[in-house]
Amino acid sequence: MKNNIEAKMMQKRASFMAVIFAPVILLLSTSGLFAQAQLAHYDILSPPESCAICHSGAGEKKHQEIYDEYADASTLELTIDSVTSVPDGAGAFNATMTFTIKKNGLPYIDVDGLPSLEQKSFYAVTYDSATRTFDNSTSFSNPVSLGNGQYSVTATGITYDLNNTNGQAYGYIADGLLDTESGGHVRMYNDVANAGLAFGDVTTYKSAANVSGCEKCHGKPYMKHGYRAPEVVGLSDFSSCKSCHYDTRDGGHEDWQILVTDPARYAEIFAGDAKTAEEKEQYAYKARLMNDVHMAHAMEFPYPQSMSNCATCHEGKLDMILTDANYKLETCKSCHPLTEPEGGTEPHRAPALATVMPHGIDFGVCNGCHKEGGLAPQFSEIHTGYDDHIYADDGTKYSDAITVTIDDPTLDGTMLTINFHATGTVGTADAADIIPAVYVGGYGFDTKDFLSPAYGGLEGQSGVWDFNPDDAYLRGSAYFSGETTNGATWSVTFDLTGLDYYEDGAIKRIEIGVAPALTVGSNNVVLQSVSRTFNLEDGAYEDYYAPIVDFDTKCSNCHDELMPHVSHGMYFASNVNVCKMCHTPMSGSGHLEMQSRSFDSYLHAIHSFQAFDIKDVNFLDPVEAMRYDMHIEHVFPNFTIKNCEACHNEGTFEVPDQSKSMPGILSGSASIETWDRNIGNVPAYVTGPASRACGACHRTHFINEDDAGDLISFYQHTKQGGYLIEEGTDDLNIDDLLMKVIDYIMALFE
Repeated sequence: MKNNIEAKMMQKRASFMAVIFAPVILLLSTSGLFAQAQLAHYDILSPPESCAICHSGAGEKKHQEIYDEYADASTLELTIDSVTSVPDGAGAFNATMTFTIKKNGLPYIDVDGLPSLEQKSFYAVTYDSATRTFDNSTSFSNPVSLGNGQYSVTATGITYDLNNTNGQAYGYIADGLLDTESGGHVRMYNDVANAGLAFGDVTTYKSAANVSGCEKCHGKPYMKHGYRAPEVVGLSDFSSCKSCHYDTRDGGHEDWQILVTDPARYAEIFAGDAKTAEEKEQYAYKARLMNDVHMAHAMEFPYPQSMSNCATCHEGKLDMILTDANYKLETCKSCHPLTEPEGGTEPHRAPALATVMPHGIDFGVCNGCHKEGGLAPQFSEIHTGYDDHIYADDGTKYSDAITVTIDDPTLDGTMLTINFHATGTVGTADAADIIPAVYVGGYGFDTKDFLSPAYGGLEGQSGVWDFNPDDAYLRGSAYFSGETTNGATWSVTFDLTGLDYYEDGAIKRIEIGVAPALTVGSNNVVLQSVSRTFNLEDGAYEDYYAPIVDFDTKCSNCHDELMPHVSHGMYFASNVNVCKMCHTPMSGSGHLEMQSRSFDSYLHAIHSFQAFDIKDVNFLDPVEAMRYDMHIEHVFPNFTIKNCEACHNEGTFEVPDQSKSMPGILSGSASIETWDRNIGNVPAYVTGPASRACGACHRTHFINEDDAGDLISFYQHTKQGGYLIEEGTDDLNIDDLLMKVIDYIMALFE
């Protein structure tokens, strides 16, 4: 790393001349799949990426714009005009539903069958207000044009008179299929309209769930399958869903419980084997909304938080769900598997009923004993409705009640004294009991990326600072010293010479992060990590880059309090800058092949459902192969990864500014002995920020599809618009190669 300004200017001029005049030698890589570009004189001289020239505004125009078409106001309108029933002479009824469709305020003209609409479904269902149950769902079909935008659909052989019952009619239409990765029964459309018509007292139905709970993960507006709205004018929230998920309907997803209790059997079903009659009977359930939603989130999908956190969906209504009346086997079965599989229940799942009900799952009605004044704890005592890692008993978030603040520092030569304190109590939790970890990372070349990853992990035990430089996780801890006073006030000194490249002048700013750990009883609870940017030249804190992601309103939507690591026995919620201090572009990803450890590459790949540690998957084992296939088939819960603003702040997801983001490393492909896949040996590369960040989603798609051809083409495409330099070029290992490229590229922007 050069620190002489004149030398850097000479290098810059020489570099531009080299880019223009030096002959380019194209060599076919012997260790990988791709042709590599090298320049003469054994020097790595790569031009910056030019992606923004062709892909300017791609984030908004090619991604977010598509989701916005789904989320914006629909040009379609649907109104159910009437429903009439007449006796069929055989003890049943025939019914006709008429409805009107408009588009852009004008009658929607089509012929019989409504062939121009991709979705058109209509239902009627009865309601019993005494039992709060929906029943007797009927599907209408055969659309007939009545003229001027009005149509009719019919149903025959209905067992009830729709004009003299409590119930509802419901329908939806959709048009303009959007270009998203969703498929099957999940589709997204440009225009969607839902409509309802209530009969009798059906509008007295009140759901125990909140639509806002669905919107946290699934986006707003939330529409099941992409086109069925839970909020419909004229109907109570979620009653539209009851048209299919009525209370007497037999469930058809017995395999969800089999997935947990007997993964080997589920692998056979996943491969096409039919469920047996015995299995259908053993795992039988009713497809009411509670069961299908709970089972899907607790068993089928990789739900991103604890199912015990009932408040996510039932906030303000816990008294409706945690009543003793609901403490019965059906409720328990909706989240808990019946029995434990061989090897035990997976840690992230609810424990099996057979292990938590010592009296046996066939004991009977739980609330015979579990009730107020009964022999056993009430339902609300066993489940408070809150994840006890995140919330105190009264529903207060630990991270709201107990906070850490980084105070003004002092800088004496290379010795930086970091001062911080914590305040707050909730229940038995007290800020004075916090054990903090302190992290320091150095921004490189005025970019948003860390050239020197976080050095961290000072850890306090009983008021004594414990430094362990031999602990690989506590890298650089020998540069720390510190003390604590008053139980919740700390002063830590860090020697800046512990930062790589600090003395070379490449680092002008550092990020100081504090990750607080707190144990309440035997429970590690979640507190919020904090960070501040310190300008070494000015000797003061500053606002640096505007946040790309808002943790509180973005990540927390799905994760509540994101707990990516349990470090030194502590849970701590993420702060994006704290994450970035370790997840830097300076290394390839160890868990995700062909990705960078950089925060942008890592997170894009995870949310595109690239599988972790594919090298450890035994594809000859049907269960492991099944779990891999299930994982890569999942789709971001907004039904598409193209809703960039689900995570990003507005305007922060375009092609990276080459002067504000550093080059980085992509890991090579994994070696998999149990699967003869199409993707072969892909080496580690040094590449640019757009290839690293934007490319992460695209690479994941090709990796998940095992599409070697398009993967090769994509690598070549990013190389043509920038650089893709293989490990071993100029006989350099990947770390030295990266530093050479960084030195060259970033010098162009000084």
